[in-house]
Amino acid sequence: MTLEAVTSEAVTSEAVTPPVRFGFVGAGWIATEALAPAVHAADGAVLQAVAARDEQRARALEPAGRVFAGDTAYAELLADPDVDVVYISLSNEAHVPWVIAAVAAGKHVLCEKPLALTAAQATAAFDAADAAGRLLVEAFFYRWHPRTRRVEDLVRSGELGQVHTVDAAFCFDDADWAGASVGNYRLDSRRGGGALYDVGVYPLSVARWALPGFGDADPILEQVEVTWSGSLSPVGSGPVDLRTDATIRVSPDVTARIRSAIAGGSEESARIVSEDAVVTLAGKAFTTRHSACDLIFDDPRGEAGRSVETFAAVDPYRLMVEAVAARIRGEDTFCVTREDSLAIARVSDAVRAAAAPEGEHR
Repeated sequence: MTLEAVTSEAVTSEAVTPPVRFGFVGAGWIATEALAPAVHAADGAVLQAVAARDEQRARALEPAGRVFAGDTAYAELLADPDVDVVYISLSNEAHVPWVIAAVAAGKHVLCEKPLALTAAQATAAFDAADAAGRLLVEAFFYRWHPRTRRVEDLVRSGELGQVHTVDAAFCFDDADWAGASVGNYRLDSRRGGGALYDVGVYPLSVARWALPGFGDADPILEQVEVTWSGSLSPVGSGPVDLRTDATIRVSPDVTARIRSAIAGGSEESARIVSEDAVVTLAGKAFTTRHSACDLIFDDPRGEAGRSVETFAAVDPYRLMVEAVAARIRGEDTFCVTREDSLAIARVSDAVRAAAAPEGEHR
């Protein structure tokens, strides 16, 4: 076969493999600023359709196909035969109902974290996806970053020795919230508001993949400290946790210390301690994007020097989109698993139950 024939065959083969078509349910900040640019830039994916309450916001995402707006927009997108996978970025309490509706409509689903408000809800969502033969992935985008993949590989291979401690935090402070609380679902307990749901799932996620057995059974809650704030919602929905810190034990020798906050200061860190190393995701542990970052290794015994691995700038959202699209095409790519999502939801349930004010049913 000539070089020209081989080249022609390769081009033809590539041309007949259509991109995986994404439909967005919701056109808020994360969809606009992160996921839409990621899909547009991704190989093997196309932003096909967008559904939102506001038509102008939906059009701003520049889908290749249709825009749906108004009260029936989400349902209309699920009925669109040109959509293969639905990305859901609604307020937290709306995730599971639309996941179940999407898989029932024959769509695969990439859903923003937290996937669900309880482990029971998360189980129902995965059961529905499994019954429909559809893929359901929780969008912990930082898991696709090469730095995170590197640490996970080291943990899984045993190269670090036995991991016994995770210390991780995701806290941020928005000074404008006091004047912008109306309609902000993060400040409404009925809509899945609060720090643990919004950002606490990230440090819980690190504990899940780094610590043996984390989330497989009911955790030992040694300490849970919460800063609550009530009546921030105009409808007085009840208190939300502006800050939740917890010490969670798998066993007497295996511990996770997590911190999460949506007010009162900023911190974003992850440190994993094993027999043979202290591994630090330097800088922004979770939201590093479009900039280089470091992984720092220290000797817990202080006998060896520090070593540093540097990772080139990438967009982990794009890597997530490409991995989900590849999995839908039948390729064996990394995706966050059902087991990981359920474990995080299970521990989150336990922390919320321990932290809830007297008389509150979370």
